[in-house]
Amino acid sequence: QVQLVESGGGLVQPGGSLRLSCAASGKIFSINTMGWYRQAPGKERELVGTISSGGTPNYADSVKGRFTISRDNGKNTVYLEIYSLKPEDTAVYYCNADVSSYGGSYYYQYWGQGTQVTVSS
Repeated sequence: QVQLVESGGGLVQPGGSLRLSCAASGKIFSINTMGWYRQAPGKERELVGTISSGGTPNYADSVKGRFTISRDNGKNTVYLEIYSLKPEDTAVYYCNADVSSYGGSYYYQYWGQGTQVTVSS
């Protein structure tokens, strides 16, 4: 019913910047909270941050100051900007979204397939 597709990942040097995008499509009436997570090899998936339907972001303490989350509700898209990239930022980055397909108060959480971010040493 709903598909989330991340894009914008790639290989970058330390100190560089990236802008990741996550676009939702399909049967969408409205989208509430959207979020970003990341998972490095051998590690658990961890929260990067979320953004409310009104555009208020919340970040994990570990990424505050270098990560910025924004959204474009007209495009059903959430963005993650990463500045001053570090090797420890290397991970697969996933987005999610709480989506109502038919209106009302029921939301279902969807996940994207992930996009690889690799920061060279």
